[in-house]
Amino acid sequence: MNTNGDVKEVARQKYGQAATQIAQGATGSCCSGAADPITSNLYDALQSAEVPEKALLASLGCGNPTALAELKAGETVLDLGSGGGIDVLLSAKRVGPTGRAFGLDMTDQMLALAQENKRKSGLTNVHFLKGEIEDIPLPDNSVDVVISNCVINLSGDKDRVLTEAFRVLKPGGRFAVSDVVVRGEVPPAIRKSMELWVGCVAGALSDQDYLAKLAGAGFENAEIEVTRVYGIDDARDFLAGQSTDIQQLAQQVDGKFVSGFIRALKPLVQQ
Repeated sequence: MNTNGDVKEVARQKYGQAATQIAQGATGSCCSGAADPITSNLYDALQSAEVPEKALLASLGCGNPTALAELKAGETVLDLGSGGGIDVLLSAKRVGPTGRAFGLDMTDQMLALAQENKRKSGLTNVHFLKGEIEDIPLPDNSVDVVISNCVINLSGDKDRVLTEAFRVLKPGGRFAVSDVVVRGEVPPAIRKSMELWVGCVAGALSDQDYLAKLAGAGFENAEIEVTRVYGIDDARDFLAGQSTDIQQLAQQVDGKFVSGFIRALKPLVQQ
């Protein structure tokens, strides 16, 4: 069984459906439960006012990387798995007219929604690309900052994603992503669930594995800052609809899933 391909196709269908619903005025969610503890309350009122409403509705992430990435005027930013484009639009405002903000997504419906949000924003330094995060369609050493919002955990080949992020970053460039991270062991029933994988949870790396993979890709000074811890009530929410004993599973994952801001640097001098 090609797990990576299967997950990718389910993700493409799920996020495509979400984009279509949002385009029609519904609210999106990346997770399987009706109540979504992961994607809610990520942007403050000021940031929400900076982007079109449908860009905010299409925010299916787990954090707010643009608020933490310390973007500077004139920088080039790449958002992996850009969805409806909220983080690309916010980044474009921060880097200003002398900078550029790229968004990469594999889902046609999300790209169409992102292009519409770009048009409504009036921003001219925004570029959306179709492609996969395991094969970034940008040249080597072309980006100052790579951001992402709860997307890398969906990939079945995270080593490839991190290697590609390292490749496109300029020497001294910054990796600054939000992602779901696991602390401790996770029940097999969670790991096996395709729905939960696409819902930001089952594909998550442990904190130590994440740091090790970043080092293996060539990054230095990698660190994880926990931004939200999911407790037992959150676990019940994102396990809603699963056939296994929900109460038992919720107790097993209480406090083990967190949203984290993951930082790392591409060395100025390559080995």
